[in-house]
Amino acid sequence: MRKQNERGGARLKFIIALTLFAVVVYVGYQYVPVAMDAYYFKDTMQNMVDKAATQGYEAAWVTDQLVKSEPEFHVPPEAVITPGRNENRIEVRVQFTRPISFPGFTYKYEFDHTAKSTTFLIVK
Repeated sequence: MRKQNERGGARLKFIIALTLFAVVVYVGYQYVPVAMDAYYFKDTMQNMVDKAATQGYEAAWVTDQLVKSEPEFHVPPEAVITPGRNENRIEVRVQFTRPISFPGFTYKYEFDHTAKSTTFLIVK
């Protein structure tokens, strides 16, 4: 009689562990693509400000280039892009919120990054 109770407990623990593992995999499946898009968009922002600094472009050019690349990185159209020039460096700040839906709630991924051109790339 006692062995049946122990066997049932092991099954319950296995089901709980399997459920937790499935939840973690699902959360990763939803979150990782959004985080990767953000990472690559940050890299694109840095490349654009560096290119603008070396080529002598205005800060508005960076905004135009980032707006063109928004669909590639799933950046929402209502993203706030603020270009500027500070201490002879071109910089751009991008802010947006991207919702990630999970069963029962929606997580809001907050993106707020400022990219500044490298100082040795400044055209005088």
